[in-house]
Amino acid sequence: MLNNEVPDCGVKGDEHNISLEEFLKRFDADAEGLTSAEALRRLEVCGKNILENMGSESALKKYLKQFRNFFSILLITGAFLSYTAERLDPGKGNLYISVALFGVVIINATFTFIQEYQAEQIMASFRQLIPPAARVLRDGTIKEILASELVVGDVIFIEEGDKVPADGRLIEENTLKVDNSSLTGEAEPQLRSLECTHPNLLECRNMVFSGTLVLTGNGKAIVYGTSQNTQMGKLATLTEQTTSVETPLRKELNTFIKIISVIAIFLGISFFAIGFVIQDLFLLNLIFAIGIIVANVPEGLLPTVTLALSLASKRMAKRNALIKQLESVETLGSTTVICTDKTGTLTQNKMAIHSVTLGFEHIDVANGEVPPEILLKVAVLCNNSRLTEGPAGYKGDPTEGALLMYASKFADINAMREKNARLKEYSFDSLKERMQVIYHSNTDAVAGNNADTGNDVDTDDKESYLKGASEVVVKMCDRILMNGDEVPITENDRNDLLDMHLKIAERGERVLALAYRRAEEEMEYDAGFTFIGFTGAVDPPRPEVKDAINKCHRAGIKVVMITGDHPVTALSIAKTVGFSNNGHEPVIITGAELDELSLDELSEKLKAPDIIFARTSPVQKLKIVQAFQSMGEIVTMTGDGVNDAPAIKNSDMGVAMGSGTDVARESADMILLDDNFATIVSAVEEGRTVFDNIKKFIAYILTSNIPEILPFIAFVLLAIPLPMNVQLILAIDLGTDILPALALAVEKGEGDIMNRPPRSKYEKLLTPQVLLTSYGMKGPIEALAGFTCYFAVLLDGGWTWGQALLSTELLYRQAIMAFFAAVIICQVANLLVSRTRVESALSRNLFTNKMILLAIVSELLILSMIMFYPFANTIFGTAPVPVEYLLLALPFAILLFLQDEIRKYYIRKGSLLAKAFLKW
Repeated sequence: MLNNEVPDCGVKGDEHNISLEEFLKRFDADAEGLTSAEALRRLEVCGKNILENMGSESALKKYLKQFRNFFSILLITGAFLSYTAERLDPGKGNLYISVALFGVVIINATFTFIQEYQAEQIMASFRQLIPPAARVLRDGTIKEILASELVVGDVIFIEEGDKVPADGRLIEENTLKVDNSSLTGEAEPQLRSLECTHPNLLECRNMVFSGTLVLTGNGKAIVYGTSQNTQMGKLATLTEQTTSVETPLRKELNTFIKIISVIAIFLGISFFAIGFVIQDLFLLNLIFAIGIIVANVPEGLLPTVTLALSLASKRMAKRNALIKQLESVETLGSTTVICTDKTGTLTQNKMAIHSVTLGFEHIDVANGEVPPEILLKVAVLCNNSRLTEGPAGYKGDPTEGALLMYASKFADINAMREKNARLKEYSFDSLKERMQVIYHSNTDAVAGNNADTGNDVDTDDKESYLKGASEVVVKMCDRILMNGDEVPITENDRNDLLDMHLKIAERGERVLALAYRRAEEEMEYDAGFTFIGFTGAVDPPRPEVKDAINKCHRAGIKVVMITGDHPVTALSIAKTVGFSNNGHEPVIITGAELDELSLDELSEKLKAPDIIFARTSPVQKLKIVQAFQSMGEIVTMTGDGVNDAPAIKNSDMGVAMGSGTDVARESADMILLDDNFATIVSAVEEGRTVFDNIKKFIAYILTSNIPEILPFIAFVLLAIPLPMNVQLILAIDLGTDILPALALAVEKGEGDIMNRPPRSKYEKLLTPQVLLTSYGMKGPIEALAGFTCYFAVLLDGGWTWGQALLSTELLYRQAIMAFFAAVIICQVANLLVSRTRVESALSRNLFTNKMILLAIVSELLILSMIMFYPFANTIFGTAPVPVEYLLLALPFAILLFLQDEIRKYYIRKGSLLAKAFLKW
């Protein structure tokens, strides 16, 4: 009896090894739970069951981390050197360069931080959509409340797939196993009991801990620790967040930045040395070395990549695919194998009982024929689902839910469960493929009782109820219920029953066999059962899945079904959704066969175009994923249950269902809010498009490096006035190139993007082909256009070779303006031709991507401002130029467009030379 004294919110650490009576007294609790008023009082004193900022970094620390990358360090060094040059020789514009470079660092850091923060907020909003809940005994009834509202003394109910919401001591358990790896690092599932088994709290089996996961069975516990007083809370208080593992794309970007930066530093140092030898002017050559470094480094790359990934993840979120980490978008694009669960992913997860048999006789389900009492009792009592008010009508396993919905038409479910006391449960085991419960049976429990069944079950006698795989249950039966009587079963009867089961399964129904026996003890039985009949549940395929699977086949992606269903049921569904449309009969491998296969034998079977794994266990799912990975495949694994989590976590791209268990969602890289296989295929297409688009804007950005670098080289080697200053380089990298790059980032995939084989996981962003296209083909054309306009202005203005010009002279300011304008005009052509990698750019309607038009307008506006706006003239050292000089750049822009179209033409025609050297 509660004494209404609020217990101490803290814990002492000995809660596992004191007697249950002392435990209950300490926390003023009992097995009847709390009243709502008492729970509210305790909540006000102890606070909510929430871990605030568990292991997370502060926003400031996250922001400062953005300055630690190689890219930022390089630019900060450049800014410092420019500032030093300004101090040594004031008034030469180096202050502008220093401010601009440091501004680039600030912009990059801020932009990346904002995008990562937004990604975190998306995940936070998702968690709010599916808040952690707990089943608790309040006011004498079982209620579902938010886990945050749990208090010390609450009695909680936990079952398979749940995350334990608070630390508690068990007062009831049925084959309960938990995964404590988040606390102890021990991956092996831990069996629970009601006795203290170890002096160490974490190893004692009578305890359950917040944040751990229930793998099998169910139980009841009394809460003694919430929020920071849980073991997880204490660990969070002491532990800082660990560094995240870099994704392949992040590693690739870092490699790209290092390569470009090394090239920049090498050229900067080299030409500083050459210039110093030729001109012996330390300060001047230092400034130009900085210029070369700035010209080589694509300052706008990181924010562009981050925004491209962010936009892709937002597009995917609108299509019900939630990406937990931005770079994971790209991983989807290289997927070669999708291992998918059947129920709810390929099918609609709307299980309904379609077939019922009693012995060898069929019950007319469509016309509502009343089944016998004993069948209803097994359907309801050997079942852990429960009816709810939600759209599904139940909560729990879909097949169990379908059984419950069917039985509710003929029986009072709640009355049946109240009048029959469960003594013991032997939960479903994927190896035994059955569930068994022991009850005190009461024949008066059924409201819709069929008195004519002839069942002579004694009132209040112990009975064992069994449901499971047909081949398993039939083998455990020595009698069969026929015409209301239990008659011995023969071997021929067993064979006939299994044939009947196959006929039901061939219709695509998930078949369960039901049986019962009198129970002498509360123990698991392997024989002596009476066979009742079969139930067949239908889960219709999703209509859009067939097209999605065909799309995968065209894209060179193998789709593998992994299910716990009977092979015949799995094959029926597989054929319905298009597994055999490529002309090959699917290969079926059962769990039993899988156990007998060596790794080499399995690898050989995995080469088949269409594969179905049936009757598989969690360990086998993981084995399948690892076997594919050992063959060099990039595996995307989908699932929704606890048994899918190991395979999801170990796959290259783990995909969980939004309606799935906590453990599945936490193990995954992507969450499907609609549980739809077709959404995965759309996400794969998005991933391929993202990688294509990143390469597009990298090639676009790198092209302008050549006309930015060559002016410095020409200045040192040819002793001409510097054709373009650092301010104008930054105007390109941070001004005119940014919006075009973003426009390329949102381009739709090319028509053949899902008709290509998956890209190799070894394919790089920065390849020799990209460098050849940007640095060897398009870049030199832009540089030639710039020099043509530059020299045209100088020569028409009376300049002679070798003549020095001050940076303040009008002729010089007009000449560098002409060079800059020529580069921008060519970059407009580069933008248009970069919209495709293989298709002709002429095949793209200019209005399908309105950002392209906006980007061109922005380039021309920035060009006009730098040319005509007096304040901009002062900052950039420019002056207006007559239009006829700018027109000289048009032929070069047309040449750039045509040469890239010719390159793509030869790629489309299958030229080996073009594919080897020109395709990027």
